[in-house]
Amino acid sequence: MESMKASSLTSLSIRTAFDRTQFRKPMFLNFHFGPITRSSFPLVGTNQPKFKVFTTISSTDSTETKNPPDSELETRSKDEKFDWYAQWYPVMPVCDLDKRVPHAKKVMGLDVVVWWDRNECAWKVFEDSCPHRLAPLSEGRIDQRGRLQCVYHGWCFNGSGDCKFIPQAPPDGPPVHTFKKACVGVYPSTVQNDIVWFWPNTDPQYKDIIMERKPPYISEIDDPSYTKLMANRDIPYGYEVLIENLMDPAHVPYAHYGIMRMQQPKNRVKADREGGRPLQLSIERLDINGFEADQEQRSRSKFFPPCVFVFYAYTDSMVDQANGSESSAGTKKKTSVQRKSSLVFICVPVSPGNSRLIWAFPRNFGLWIDKVVPRWMFHVGQNLILDSDLYLLHIEERKIIDAGPTNWQKACFVPTKSDALVVGFRKWLNRYAGGQVDWRGKYSGDLPPTPPREQLMDRYRSHVVNCRSCSVAYKGLNVLEVVLQVASVASIGIVAAVKQGAMSAAARTTIVLLAVLFYASSRWLAHFIYKNFHYHDYNHALR
Repeated sequence: MESMKASSLTSLSIRTAFDRTQFRKPMFLNFHFGPITRSSFPLVGTNQPKFKVFTTISSTDSTETKNPPDSELETRSKDEKFDWYAQWYPVMPVCDLDKRVPHAKKVMGLDVVVWWDRNECAWKVFEDSCPHRLAPLSEGRIDQRGRLQCVYHGWCFNGSGDCKFIPQAPPDGPPVHTFKKACVGVYPSTVQNDIVWFWPNTDPQYKDIIMERKPPYISEIDDPSYTKLMANRDIPYGYEVLIENLMDPAHVPYAHYGIMRMQQPKNRVKADREGGRPLQLSIERLDINGFEADQEQRSRSKFFPPCVFVFYAYTDSMVDQANGSESSAGTKKKTSVQRKSSLVFICVPVSPGNSRLIWAFPRNFGLWIDKVVPRWMFHVGQNLILDSDLYLLHIEERKIIDAGPTNWQKACFVPTKSDALVVGFRKWLNRYAGGQVDWRGKYSGDLPPTPPREQLMDRYRSHVVNCRSCSVAYKGLNVLEVVLQVASVASIGIVAAVKQGAMSAAARTTIVLLAVLFYASSRWLAHFIYKNFHYHDYNHALR
């Protein structure tokens, strides 16, 4: 997660388990961010209200407002309230959904089931509850007619939520399947940027809400000249902490030390081993629709509440005009080509103490890398970054809750400009959105208990089972481990079965060495699988 944010300041690379083979996460190929102008910052979404521009940071190391909004703006904003249930929410990337089965997800405390309706060729989002006896429909199946079937008693529903079949109802009896109470709640849903979104209200009046309002649109994700690999992970801390962590580049050299490498400005002496430094961040506009931020004139970012945070950056590079290949020297004519990249973070409120992160790193260079390197290999490095500060953020959230979410500004001391985006988010949250997610009384306000560290940071349940690429790789690597073990045992068996004179000493030695190699490889592979698909601890004190 924070990997991504680091790029907002400087070029960097990520050290992963593949460093020994010089593998690098493509999003963080070394390049410099040049100045970025407002005209080069693509707008996302459709609502662009006009508010007076102001910054949340003063010219000194303070997080107080430099040009406070005038009284007219304050008065006007008092009556504006962000409605958490009148927004589009992302469920999952389409690439990680299997059309053959229904999928259970929780968003905003709502249990939903996502399934592919082959009759309408569309993804559907239903309440995950059968109207019969409230069994979860996500445990059901897609029947031979393409309907969602509850496996408790066989009730079947079409893409509109209508019950089409009740096996227990006599054919010559009343058509009880047509009763309104036999229908399942249907949420308006759409696919945008290859992500399934839904509107969290089953009231029929919102059936065509997509005609009036659409989810935030990120053009780079749909642009064929950009890469667009996506990933998702369930996070064991809440939405608010997840968002502010992604907006905080200052923590990267410390929380991710040894994993991410940040390039320092020229002629600057590092103040410490990690290389932290003052950052000039500021909020340029903040209103009910989020805010825009300037990051040291090297990049820009924008927050589209409640879920989307996008960072934009570009740099100019000289390219050989004749063949388009990059070159630093030569006599051929050069032309300047703009290399663009974006970091797209989509943060989903799940329940108190839990959130979901969907991310993509579209860029218009190095496209070949994503075609050569399997997606799961990128996820190995990205998950390590998420893990490296996961535990401390989990604990931090509990301290914030103890202090009271609305007292964040009083409880936390944020005197420097590097916290500008975090302060901006908290200001938006308190001013417009009630200081925290509105769960509508579904929860008591208490966070779930902290599980053992290994369970808290388990990648298998939080990512692998929800990622088609990693799930396939996990199964394949486990099969390879078994094959290596069988080969090791078989090699020893061959040596033991062959008579003493029937095999030369050299051949016998070779087979024994192969057996040892197979066994050692299987042990190494088992360790690799556990460390990259289950649990990889990160000890900051020993880094």
